[in-house]
Amino acid sequence: MDIKDFIKTDVVIVGSGVAGLFAALCLPQNKDVLIITKEDLKECDSYLAQGGVCVLKDISDFGCYFEDTMRAGHYENSAESVRVMIEGSAEVINTLVDLGVEFDTDDDGDFDYTREGAHRRNRILHHKDETGKEITATLLRIAKKRENITFVTRTTMIDFIEKNNVCQGVVCEDEYGERGAIIAKDIILATGGIGGLFLNSTNYPHITGDSFALAIKHGVELKDMNYIQIHPTTLYSKKKGRRFLISESVRGEGAVLLNENGERFTDELQPRDVVTDAIVQEMAKFGTDHVYITLPTMSSEEAAKRFPNIYDACMDEGYDITKDKVPVTPAQHYMMGGVKTDINGRTTMEHLYAVGETACNGVHGRNRLASNSLLESLVFSKRAAELIAGDKAEKKIELPDMDLAAYPPKKEREKEFKQLVMDEIKRKDPQFYDKWCNNENQC
Repeated sequence: MDIKDFIKTDVVIVGSGVAGLFAALCLPQNKDVLIITKEDLKECDSYLAQGGVCVLKDISDFGCYFEDTMRAGHYENSAESVRVMIEGSAEVINTLVDLGVEFDTDDDGDFDYTREGAHRRNRILHHKDETGKEITATLLRIAKKRENITFVTRTTMIDFIEKNNVCQGVVCEDEYGERGAIIAKDIILATGGIGGLFLNSTNYPHITGDSFALAIKHGVELKDMNYIQIHPTTLYSKKKGRRFLISESVRGEGAVLLNENGERFTDELQPRDVVTDAIVQEMAKFGTDHVYITLPTMSSEEAAKRFPNIYDACMDEGYDITKDKVPVTPAQHYMMGGVKTDINGRTTMEHLYAVGETACNGVHGRNRLASNSLLESLVFSKRAAELIAGDKAEKKIELPDMDLAAYPPKKEREKEFKQLVMDEIKRKDPQFYDKWCNNENQC
């Protein structure tokens, strides 16, 4: 193809969640930025994040916060990445507040910090139980006003354009099956995780790990692809579709887990993987596919104010979470592994970056500490944007021979991508694969 057939821009960002949006806003406004997203702008997992976003309140908490993150990750975290994230937290929170993000406050007008599982101190900011929605909506509103940022929705990345391990852009397909290519100096992957490959997941079904499949095809290094978090408490339902998350912050405010006999069986504020294992064992003991959660520390009015989204969702199913036993079950939730990056979002392919859940800089280790996901997305997408902004070197455009008509149809491509990702998970951890992936009820 002739270069004139391509769309050209300075930076193309694949994904419109918190990581992609914040990267775009942190780039200088003299750079043209094109954001493509698979569905509509608001259909991203960032919108679904309920609990909150961590922050280092003061330097005296650094050691405790660092240790809580490392312990939750089974000490397989990158200590450097954890340090960078914690040290960068206050700055990005201040930026969010300056941009207009509203966090809940107490009666004195100070931030109302809460605590979740595996945190020893209250250090989590929140906006009721829709923190991700508040942050993402605010960033999106501002990004839409920036003249240098263009959005293209319902457009799927189907390939990297690369030659000699230098990324030159991406190939895309729109909702009508039309294909095109985008050439850019820098490419940022912010496509989220792999929830759409699982039958039971808190993720949107279109989040199917496309970046990981393409990384495998192009030899971009991945890291810890078997480190996949199963969230312990999603609202139990026999209906198909995305599972509704009952946030860990509910347990942080006093909710307890009960078995079939109405007995409490675990410490609810342990790390997520520990609580999930306890629930799985309890379900096996009683031959059930769920346990129960209840919030005895709040009145209905208090719960409706603090957790309006969760309270209403439970009421829609006929349960008052403050009085009733609400059935919950584990489901796939978050990807700790992903495309391997350094602390600035750089992958092993030149001019290709990854941020947010798509990236694996090692900050989470084997298991993510609650409410570190939004913070990680913000801190490291900002660092990637700053690195791109500071790169003044000219990039030589070298395009491979391409035939856009040669790509397989959508269904065939989706099947291939899923197989590539699942095979990699199985290769890394056959035991996890057999437990959560090689099962008709899971994948």
